Amino acid sequence: MSSEEYISSGILESYVLDQLSGAERSEVEKKAREHPEVREEIVRIELSIEALAFGTAVAPPSDARDKIVSAVSSPETPVVSISRSKSESLSLKYAAAASVLIALASTITAFDYWSKWKSAEGRLSDLIAQNQQFADNYNTVNLQLNDIQDAVAIMNNSAFSRIVMNGTDNSPGALATIYWNENTQDVYLSIQELKELSENQQYQLWAIIDGKPVDAGVFDAGSSSLLVQMKSIGTGAAAFAVTIEPKGGSENPSLETMQVLGNV
Repeated sequence: MSSEEYISSGILESYVLDQLSGAERSEVEKKAREHPEVREEIVRIELSIEALAFGTAVAPPSDARDKIVSAVSSPETPVVSISRSKSESLSLKYAAAASVLIALASTITAFDYWSKWKSAEGRLSDLIAQNQQFADNYNTVNLQLNDIQDAVAIMNNSAFSRIVMNGTDNSPGALATIYWNENTQDVYLSIQELKELSENQQYQLWAIIDGKPVDAGVFDAGSSSLLVQMKSIGTGAAAFAVTIEPKGGSENPSLETMQVLGNV
């Protein structure tokens, strides 16, 4: 193996960080003696790690020195002498630098996973919101479709009489249609053209039975349904009419406000 290949193998970094066995360390030291470029690379790695260790070091508090001196000077404090060789001191330095590198790598990796998790969480929330919107839209359309199907079934049912109510002099352009089943007494109203009223007013439907007006319910012009189900009435209706009444309806029709009228 050439010196370049030996240097690029990563074994010199492991040597500097004291991660090799005794035999492996002996081999590296032999290579360093035989090849100056190997020895120079070891020195370069040592200096780089030492610079990193000192560059990431945190300065102690300003009063740390005084506290340490005071503690050491105290007669109650036992002093233990520890002697380390130069190689042991360097190993501790390199181990500290390696710990810093591992801590930095772990922090970066954790932040990367956290960022990816937050991004995935945001995309999941968007998908849930979109699915909920789709479900709401589907339900709305489904209800509208059911309403249309029901209305068409009533309009095409021969049991229902169709009474067109045209506009009166009060509102010549007004138009509405009644679908009335005399057997079941069901009454449905289709609004083609009726003006919007104030908040304190409502339209009221009347059936003329035996010459007397019978209340068939109140309604608003802005109904979204194709057919509005009104109150059931008795048999024998001769005509239907719509008047404008106070909100909630009246017991008797205000004939002067009649909007539409249609004979059966």
